[in-house]
Amino acid sequence: MLKIEHIGIAVKSMDQSNELFTSLLGRAPYKQEEAALDKVNTSFYDMNGTKIELVAATDESSPIAKFIGKKGEGIHHIAFEVKDILESMQLLRLLGFQLIDEVPRRGADNKMVCFLHPKSTNGVLVELCQSIVEENA
Repeated sequence: MLKIEHIGIAVKSMDQSNELFTSLLGRAPYKQEEAALDKVNTSFYDMNGTKIELVAATDESSPIAKFIGKKGEGIHHIAFEVKDILESMQLLRLLGFQLIDEVPRRGADNKMVCFLHPKSTNGVLVELCQSIVEENA
């Protein structure tokens, strides 16, 4: 693990939460986008290299909607940046961690992601993130 990449916070209303966190953090989000595969909207705040990600469901079948229905708004996950997501997944699997994603997938903020099941991480949903390097960049 290279560093904490972001902390994900599940929210009911992106508009209200952006207003709240902009006031709290003293800065506006640097990026907002939809992650259609996960049925969520995201909003990112950069806190000197560590990010806060607000996540709001766009559909009632979204894992975020289910999380909020069960636990309410609040911290949803912690994400760690990794150099090589495939290598990290293989190592963690060998160490006995349960992966939710068997293959990495495209997530928000130009990342490939994989989640570890909270049952194997003391109840914390852990996300692994690897930046996607654009070929023509």
